[in-house]
Amino acid sequence: MKMVMAVYNMAVENEVLAAAAVVGAVNYTKVPRVVGVGRSAGPRLDDHIWPGANTLSLFVVDDAEANALADTLAALRGKLGKNGAVKAFVLNVERTV
Repeated sequence: MKMVMAVYNMAVENEVLAAAAVVGAVNYTKVPRVVGVGRSAGPRLDDHIWPGANTLSLFVVDDAEANALADTLAALRGKLGKNGAVKAFVLNVERTV
């Protein structure tokens, strides 16, 4: 099993979840407001100097679905460009309880 951690601009949440649904990744945990500094998108600290925040969604899926989801999110990132700021990380899931 894998966990796909998707971090994205709050404004593109519908596009991210729709893209995930296309590959069957409909179950997720969402952290609605996260802040940080990305290499390509820059700071999103949700303050008056660095406005904006991101959303983080975690999808636990099988290996094949993780690859499909990562590819789909990469395509969405290419389509949306820097403003969409979609980033995905694929992590191993050692165990669920």
